[in-house]
Amino acid sequence: MIVRIMGEGQWKLADSHLVELNKLDDELLDEMESGDDEGFHRTLSALLDEVRRIGEPLPDDALEPSELILPAPDATLEEVRAMLRDDGLIPG
Repeated sequence: MIVRIMGEGQWKLADSHLVELNKLDDELLDEMESGDDEGFHRTLSALLDEVRRIGEPLPDDALEPSELILPAPDATLEEVRAMLRDDGLIPG
């Protein structure tokens, strides 16, 4: 699967990593629903760091379709809310 972090680039991840990422996505949803801005930014950072850690970065000139698009590290709660699906940023 190809994951794009807005403003940064793309990473290739094995589908098996979705379980790990979904745990962080669930935390992010809880913090958004409660209005916990500090927790939201902490968990968003952890989610993006995990993608960077487990993924293989694609070259900047690669034009692969992204199956997941994640917000930039400095995204606001409102910007991320606009990106959400029913099950969060990450399906499943």
